[in-house]
Amino acid sequence: MRPPCNFIMRPRHTVTLARCPSFPTVRLSVSFASVHPALARALSERGYLEPTPVQAACTAPELANRDILVSAQTGSGKTVAFGLAMAGDLLGENERFGRASAPQALVIAPTRELALQVERELAWLYEPAGARIATCVGGMDARRERRRLEDGVHIVVGTPGRLRDHLERGGLDLSALDVVVLDEADEMLDMGFREDLEFILDAMPKSRRTLMFSATLPKGIVGLAQNYQNNAQRIAVKGAAGGHADIEHRAYRARANEIEFAVVNLLRYFDARTAIVFMNTREAARHCHATLTERGFSSVLLSGELSQHERNQSMQALRDGRARVCVATDVAARGIDLPDLGLVIHADLPHDAEAFQHRSGRTGRAGRKGISAIVCSTSRLYQAERLLRDANISLQWQAPPTAEDIRELDEARLLNDPLITEPMADEDRAMARTLMNEKTAEELAAALVRVYRARLPAVEDISDPGEINERRRRDDPRDRGNPRDKKSRSRDERPERKDFKERGPRREFDEREAPRPKRPRMEGGVWFKLDLGRTKNADPKWLVPLICRRGDISKADLGSIKIFDRETFFEVSADAAESFALAAKRPDPENIRIAPSSGPSEASFEPRRKDNRDGERSEGKRPFKERDGAKKFKGEGFKGKSKDFKGKDFAGKRDKSEAHPAARRIKKNEKKRDS
Repeated sequence: MRPPCNFIMRPRHTVTLARCPSFPTVRLSVSFASVHPALARALSERGYLEPTPVQAACTAPELANRDILVSAQTGSGKTVAFGLAMAGDLLGENERFGRASAPQALVIAPTRELALQVERELAWLYEPAGARIATCVGGMDARRERRRLEDGVHIVVGTPGRLRDHLERGGLDLSALDVVVLDEADEMLDMGFREDLEFILDAMPKSRRTLMFSATLPKGIVGLAQNYQNNAQRIAVKGAAGGHADIEHRAYRARANEIEFAVVNLLRYFDARTAIVFMNTREAARHCHATLTERGFSSVLLSGELSQHERNQSMQALRDGRARVCVATDVAARGIDLPDLGLVIHADLPHDAEAFQHRSGRTGRAGRKGISAIVCSTSRLYQAERLLRDANISLQWQAPPTAEDIRELDEARLLNDPLITEPMADEDRAMARTLMNEKTAEELAAALVRVYRARLPAVEDISDPGEINERRRRDDPRDRGNPRDKKSRSRDERPERKDFKERGPRREFDEREAPRPKRPRMEGGVWFKLDLGRTKNADPKWLVPLICRRGDISKADLGSIKIFDRETFFEVSADAAESFALAAKRPDPENIRIAPSSGPSEASFEPRRKDNRDGERSEGKRPFKERDGAKKFKGEGFKGKSKDFKGKDFAGKRDKSEAHPAARRIKKNEKKRDS
């Protein structure tokens, strides 16, 4: 067997063709010259000038009519690549498709979002050729999909479960199939679709062409290719060492209880047009989404518990700009393609390097630059470093952006904001003259700054946990040595213990280990009141951002917070009290009332006590509570027949205090006191 053939596509990309004994070494084309003319026109209209490495590799004339197994990074243009690769099998020498009947091509994707995205890409690519494309995905009307298939289509895009359902019901005819494409094949295996995939592939003609695309090539994918592909050509498109060349990776350390605060500051610091925050569980995703919403971010949630309609609404909000942050789990975010996604935050560590690659691949797509940021607690730094090592990424840990860093960026962004840079209209200029007659330039500038800051989410004051102690870190398990070796050494081989005076000086006090200083008490503050308290789970973690958002103030203007059963009192600085009172009067969808107050009264601080049945305060030990309708035990006998606690009948006189378990305990305690 000949060695693999390497073809340099771009300075940072390499395309490797494995198992190529059937044709000599050639140099792949780096233009769309070999593409079908109908598709070339669509590419030209879309502004495609040159192919990406995976597109050039898949459209090489030497690979025509061959099965291929492609491994390429997420966001490298695979959808257009297999769309171009199967054009020769579908169109041949014809410019347009003929009358549609049974499908000629089938594209299988792991998720609804990815399937719909593939359908949109193929729609514009094959529009000049007159292709009819249908989708078969879960969560949609299956009867409408079947009517669409009966009317005749050229290309079908679907998910494994819905495609198998149509096959079993006789609604999908694969007898005329020429090409099948498995997109994100590794994801489909991870999601448990192997049985469905094998069922669908077994129902196809043996003469079809099979194209498999995957970001990674685990053993399951290689085995699937060996069983269902014929003399497949393997194509590996890899970027430069250290991960995706268009993605900048960063690593941030934070305290375990400040992970979400670090996420807030990262979103404010980078100010990406669209960002996604990954969590590992649905509950964690819901909590993070609620936190970001309280801080004032326009965010949506993507998790497996949402209905298809809710998922569509969330995705549409991200696409049209109504939402800028998406909080998602790994399963729910598979296959989604968000426009202008510039920031990916791993608030929870991914399970392995493959999941990390799929997460990070949501950004840096189609030649755009993106940032992938890991936020990790100090207790899990070793696990994060091992994950990055498996992904061939070397990073330096740093502290999250501080509030001061973000405020400096806000000042620079204000100068470039459209409010200032856009030319003034005549109406705006007339209003500006009116304001200049009433206020000074400094007052107007200060008002502009307040308006600008009011629309920004509040930042968090977080601390840097610092570098982890090297003595407690374990960089590599192989460097730890065998702990049994210390025990196996003889007494003579052990080093002599130093005298107390010979030991080194005490370790100096580390300021980072000192407890946080308490905030100084506010002098001359003004009290306000909220109409909720402990009964509604009031907590400073979400009360503080709510108060700051409602009153357009910062944390520095907020003083003491006193939470009681049904109300909460808080203190606002005297300088910001007037503007806070006006801002709090604005209507709010949460319907939480904020009103001025004289502060908590002394009665509010009294501990809660329970009343007894007579309405008096119970003092000391709680008395024995009898059941309703029961008589007090006076030791009087009774006549009758009943059963004791072992099920035996008895008759005669008996002390009631011995018949009731609670009474027996009381009598036992009295005997102890008497003795």
